[in-house]
Amino acid sequence: MARFSFRGVVYVLIVMLGLLSAAPNILPQSVKQQLPTWYTTSTLSLGLDLQGGSHLLLAADTNALFAKQLNSFSSDVLSELRSQNVRYTRTPHSLSSKASSEDSAGRVVFTLRSADDARKVKDIAYQISAQPNTASALDVAIKQNTVTLTLDELYTEELVKDTLNRSVEVVRKRLNETGLTEPSVTLQGKDAILVQMPGMSDPTQVKKLLGTTAQMTFHWAANSQSEQVMNKQDVAGNTYQLEQKVALEGEHITDAAGVLSSETGQPVVTFRLDSAGAKQFATMTRDNIGRVLAIVLDDKVVTAPVINSVIPGGRGEITGNFTLPEAGNTALMLRTGALPVPLTIIEERTVGPDLGSDAIQTGVQSGVAGALLVLAFMVAIYGRWGAIASFALCINMVLVFGALTLFGATLTLPGIAGLILTMGMAVDANILINERIREESKKGRPAARAIDVGFDKAFATIVDSNFTTLIAVSLLFMFGSGPIKGFAITIALGLVSSVFTAVALTKVLMLKVVKSKHRNTRDRTQQRLYLRFSSPLLRLSDKLSGIDFLAKRKIALAISVVLTVLSIGLFAKPGLHYGVDFTGGTMIELTAPALSTDELRNVIESNGFDQVAIQEYGNEHHYLLRAPVLDSNGELENSNAKQTDALKRAISQADDTVSFDKIDMVGPKVSGGFAELSILALLIAGGGMLVYLWARFEAHFATAALLTVLLDLTKTVGFFALTGIEFNLTAVAALLALIGYSINDKVVVLDRIRELLRLDPAKPLANTINEAVNSTLSRTVFTSVTTLLALLPMAIFGGDAVESFAVPMVFAVVVGTSSTLFITSTLLYLLGSRRERQGKAQLKPTAEEIKASLSHIP
Repeated sequence: MARFSFRGVVYVLIVMLGLLSAAPNILPQSVKQQLPTWYTTSTLSLGLDLQGGSHLLLAADTNALFAKQLNSFSSDVLSELRSQNVRYTRTPHSLSSKASSEDSAGRVVFTLRSADDARKVKDIAYQISAQPNTASALDVAIKQNTVTLTLDELYTEELVKDTLNRSVEVVRKRLNETGLTEPSVTLQGKDAILVQMPGMSDPTQVKKLLGTTAQMTFHWAANSQSEQVMNKQDVAGNTYQLEQKVALEGEHITDAAGVLSSETGQPVVTFRLDSAGAKQFATMTRDNIGRVLAIVLDDKVVTAPVINSVIPGGRGEITGNFTLPEAGNTALMLRTGALPVPLTIIEERTVGPDLGSDAIQTGVQSGVAGALLVLAFMVAIYGRWGAIASFALCINMVLVFGALTLFGATLTLPGIAGLILTMGMAVDANILINERIREESKKGRPAARAIDVGFDKAFATIVDSNFTTLIAVSLLFMFGSGPIKGFAITIALGLVSSVFTAVALTKVLMLKVVKSKHRNTRDRTQQRLYLRFSSPLLRLSDKLSGIDFLAKRKIALAISVVLTVLSIGLFAKPGLHYGVDFTGGTMIELTAPALSTDELRNVIESNGFDQVAIQEYGNEHHYLLRAPVLDSNGELENSNAKQTDALKRAISQADDTVSFDKIDMVGPKVSGGFAELSILALLIAGGGMLVYLWARFEAHFATAALLTVLLDLTKTVGFFALTGIEFNLTAVAALLALIGYSINDKVVVLDRIRELLRLDPAKPLANTINEAVNSTLSRTVFTSVTTLLALLPMAIFGGDAVESFAVPMVFAVVVGTSSTLFITSTLLYLLGSRRERQGKAQLKPTAEEIKASLSHIP
């Protein structure tokens, strides 16, 4: 009794924690005002697809970073060699402005006059490039007097890490200075920065800020004493010969402002230097009166005044052809600091606020509709026990919301889809338990004992089926983008929570009902429990038992193989309708009330966008534009970002009432990575499940399950090709969810086959398989129906945002259920029969069987 009480207290505490974590999301404002701020502010954040906003993925140009560092180190090395009279010669392809050559592989090469100087070169390189975490930043290779300098691999990793961290801070400062509401700036991968800006439907200005490094340096004009000279131009095209050596770094700037000059009335940028910079600036201007000092901003000469007197105090003014907004932006960038490396926009996704609010409405409505259908179906099947299961499902959803809130997760539209699918799949554990209890009740067990045995027998199957699904879901989290990761986290939390609510909470509630309602004799308790499991749907399912699923195994397998071959043919031609996630390019959804289709086409073509495809989409004056990846001298990422902005400007000029509902711009670097990671995720999912199934089942069991899932997968891909539904990252999520769902279905049947084989190994294999499939038939059908009930509202009313997930999943559930009944059983029969002909047992002996057999050995 004490044990039960303690366990009940633990369950109550877990549920209360979930309720308290989820509560801030629904509490009215009047109640929130009476509670601590730290509690009320802990709510689920809405993703950009739900509240509207912009998402930019910025890639760091590490090649430029490495080239700059290598050039800096090599210049110091060569300068020191000259000071020590070490003679060297330039390579034939050496550039005139450099003392060495730097090729595309990131190397600096020069040839020594004397081989005896090799050791000296290595010592100098080590002294100049010594680093705290690595022996040296430079790797020196010398072969036949030819010296090759490259950056050390460990140093480059640390350099990129440090540079990206500094870039994140600069980007965050710039965005904060613009007054944006809660911008999110985070690292993504090894060389990218993710910027999310809720509520911003036009990120053009922000893109300009983030696309400018704002690296400002001061250089003296070259004279006869200058050693290394470089040519720089201003915006008017005038060329200046400047010393390559930096006279003063822009990092000394502590403040800047865009103002109107008191003398000329023109926009200028004023700046102030820190104390070290002010001293240096005063000294250099005092020693160079009469010389031209050029201010270079991002490789362009902004101004080049003649120094007529000492400039003390560390204050200066930058003049140029600025407009007042440009002067303000330049000042903002100088205040917040220069980006240590150029950033390129490789992905842009923008959702208008109207589309976001529509997504919330459709997501919530389809979710509520699906949940109500599932709960009603459970009550219709199992009556009181179905009501308990429904209550546990509701607690499950509360726990998921609480966990998402506790972890600071962001709720996206795919996340809502994940919640809906989670509810459909979570029912599976409850159905398994109820079916097991029903079986034990039929055997004559008393009510409480039937519940205990039913839960014990269902537990291993629930763990196996959910663990295999988690393998697929974990890959979604590892390889997916932001919204897909949200989908994966939602399903993972839902599966873990569903095991708790189904196995622990439901059992406690069932035993409570039994003990409070059935206090009579053992026989009457048993009878009442069984009568509660006698709904019309259950009686109908009982009548369906005794089906010979192997009787038409050849026909079933032939149909499956033919459909798979046809699906492969559809994949080849016409092929999948790939979205911009995989093809790259730009997709724009817009509403242009003043433009007809022909007028919009004329506007687009007259502005030079001949490759842009136009499609009428949904309501009148609502259009979908698709632009392929542009190739502009290798600058693919910048070309697509610039194309998107130019296209928007052209349409806005033709119709000033236009609204851009959604923009997806994906560069080739990102799209190529998505394709590779998607294939890798599917392969790892299959491999991971195969390993797990081999560990939990015999090899032929695992092989039968994986082959069936592969057939399901190919048919679903064929469905994409046949229907023309866009194949994007959401579609990949659907395929991985299908793998998890399908294998879940197969594991339940395989587990029952294994159980029956252990009970009667001598029984013919065909009879055992048929008995197992029939005994789990009601569970298979009911689970599929509940999943379909959860998915159908989303598939019908969810809109285009989840079309690539919901519609294929409906198809996949139907295909997966039929393959579980007919194909998995057939393949296992064929593989098992082959095993019998080889004289092998169907199952490996258990530890108890091995121990028993050894005990007979004298």
